[in-house]
Amino acid sequence: MMAFIQALTVGVDIGGTKVAAGVVDPEGNILERVRRDTPSTSPQATEDTIADVVAELRSRYEVTAVGIGAAGWIDVTGASVLFSPHLAWRHEPLRDAVRRRVRLPVIIENDANAAAWAEWRFGAGQGESHLVCVTLGTGIGGAVVTDGVMLRGKYGVAGEFGHMTIVPGGHRCECGNRGCWEQYASGNSLVREARELAASGSPVAQNLLDRVGGDPLRITGPSVTEAAKDGDPVAVELLEEVGRWLGVGLANLAAAFDPGTFVVGGGVSEAGDLFLAPARDTFKRSLTGRGFRPEAQIQRAALGNEAGLVGAADLARENIRLFRRRRRRRRPASERLRERVDRLADI
Repeated sequence: MMAFIQALTVGVDIGGTKVAAGVVDPEGNILERVRRDTPSTSPQATEDTIADVVAELRSRYEVTAVGIGAAGWIDVTGASVLFSPHLAWRHEPLRDAVRRRVRLPVIIENDANAAAWAEWRFGAGQGESHLVCVTLGTGIGGAVVTDGVMLRGKYGVAGEFGHMTIVPGGHRCECGNRGCWEQYASGNSLVREARELAASGSPVAQNLLDRVGGDPLRITGPSVTEAAKDGDPVAVELLEEVGRWLGVGLANLAAAFDPGTFVVGGGVSEAGDLFLAPARDTFKRSLTGRGFRPEAQIQRAALGNEAGLVGAADLARENIRLFRRRRRRRRPASERLRERVDRLADI
């Protein structure tokens, strides 16, 4: 049993633009990682990519299970991706399809849930009994871990905070609605606003344009963050705007869940206090009952963009550990007693 618990697992993090995979040990360390572009228009091509990265890593490591963090809604059985706003999955039976390809135990988890689990186990959420994680990337993912239990909801789709309507009639979202939170506080929203400003011909955006050769479509989240860190006032303003929208959403989540800590991760979190400082200020101003209640901490994620990968791998290990425990409990009492006596004899 001990040898199995210490075994290596593969975590696969599937986002709107990339598939990242890595071999992870029981302490959350990534021993090796690989990356591919996400073939977002084809479920079959995405499945091929997953099988390819797992096969590459297995050629160099002995692994026991695969955990997949998928950007989408996972059904309560963990078998299918019901829907993904940024990928082509619609009731996609991903778990069994990948399991047939890789011939290993496979679990599927929402990518934000996987990231939250990693932060609770190994990162900024360690020791927190009531943790809410928000992941700012292509969109916004979310997750709640309470007393070591992931809140998945009755149908498996809890934590889709990015699709809370925060501006009625606002920007159209890929999910089909308007005014979703992720249209104002995500990496996509940061890039959209920067490109629109640059394309308008405004002289205040000239520095951003110069950094990308004069083409607004080449502006990315990292390029805005880099410009802000170099002191560009427009880039700083754009990140502050994202931060203010983040603070509004976190105040709403505090009213619903009353966590002790918010952990904020994803690509946008690389900007650090450039957007977290305005987020904290807006959170304090927007919090229900402010001045008369304890306030949750807002922390930057410790594991960065690798949290989803690490969490998926650790959940795969945890899933098999729980499976073996349940199987042992179903064995006859005489067998369990004999195993216990044998273990004592080995001490």
